[in-house]
Amino acid sequence: MKAFCAAVAYVADDDPARRHHGEAAVRLVFLGPPGAGKGTQAARCAVAWRVVHISTGDLFRAEATRATTLGQQLASYMQRGVLVPDALVVELVSQRLGADDAQAGFILDGFPRTVAQATAVDATLATRQQPIELAVHFATSAAVMLRRLSGRRICRSCGANYHVETLRPSVAGHCDHCQGALYQRADDQPETILKRLDIYRAESEDLLLHYRQRGLLRDVNGDLELEAMQRRLAQLVTEEHLLPVVR
Repeated sequence: MKAFCAAVAYVADDDPARRHHGEAAVRLVFLGPPGAGKGTQAARCAVAWRVVHISTGDLFRAEATRATTLGQQLASYMQRGVLVPDALVVELVSQRLGADDAQAGFILDGFPRTVAQATAVDATLATRQQPIELAVHFATSAAVMLRRLSGRRICRSCGANYHVETLRPSVAGHCDHCQGALYQRADDQPETILKRLDIYRAESEDLLLHYRQRGLLRDVNGDLELEAMQRRLAQLVTEEHLLPVVR
C-alpha cells in the first residue's frame, strides 16, 4: 500500500456532494474470475481513494447475524448452501449503496453477477443520480488463477485472505487481525478451480456485453502482480477523470 500511495497520491474531496449527483466520481464495478485479485484490489483502492468497498459476501455475513427479516432470509439460504435470489441480493446492495459513507463513491466487488442484477442496481442508482462510471474486468489466465487460488489461505474467524507466496501472515497459520486459524478452501483445488473458471466464462459473457454495449467496460490484465495492478488501476481512473487531483 505504501508503494502505491507514494507512486500516485490523490487529494480527496472532503465534500461528498461534489462527488455525486451527476458529477464523475469513483463508482466502479470490479468483475473477474475467482483468483483475479479483484477483492484485494477493491479493498486497497477503497482506502487509497477514500471510497467504500462493497462485497456481497461481507454484506451477507453481516446481515445474516442481524435480527431482521432480510437477515433471517439470508441466513436460511446460506445455511442450506443455495444461491441467494437476485431480488434479495439487489435489495441488500441497494440498502448499502444508500448509506451515507457510500455517497462519496464506492467499488462493487464481484457484483453484479448477472444482467438482471446489473439492470436492477442501475435503476436504483439512476434514481439517485449516481450511475456506475466504469466496470473494470480483470482478464486473468488459467495458469495465474491456479497459482493464486491454490496458495490462498483464509481466516476461519474473520474471513481475511492470505497467500502462501504473496501475502503471508506475520505468524504462520494465524490471522494478523484476529489470530484466527488459517485454512485452505476445498474448492481451491486445481480441478475445481478450472471448473470454476469455465463456469465464470459461461455466466459472465452476457454481463460483460451489457457493460461493453454501454461503453463502460474496461479490461485490465488480471495477471499483473499486486503493485503493478494497483498502478494500472490508478492510471485508469485518472485517465477517466474519476478522481479529483493527482500530484
